[in-house]
Amino acid sequence: MCLIITTAAAIIATLIWRLKFTASRYKLDVLSFMYWGAAIMWSVDSIYSSAAGEGFFDMSANDACLGTIIVLIGIAAWAVLFFASKVKAKKSVRK
Repeated sequence: MCLIITTAAAIIATLIWRLKFTASRYKLDVLSFMYWGAAIMWSVDSIYSSAAGEGFFDMSANDACLGTIIVLIGIAAWAVLFFASKVKAKKSVRK
């Protein structure tokens, strides 16, 4: 489920970034790249799991919870970056 959830988040973030907010002031490119990095990481993990004899997708509740936590942490990291850039922009305007 981690792979499915993070890939869905990556696709949604990319679509919002490319179709709605192409301006870099929202930093949606960073959010999109964070999710794509996570999706690639979970893809490699799934490949190794399947090579070890397990299934490619882990459909457990724990894995779904982990995927949700990863998406929420990505949003939190993006929000910190976004608001930090706003504070930096306000400080540069005051000078």
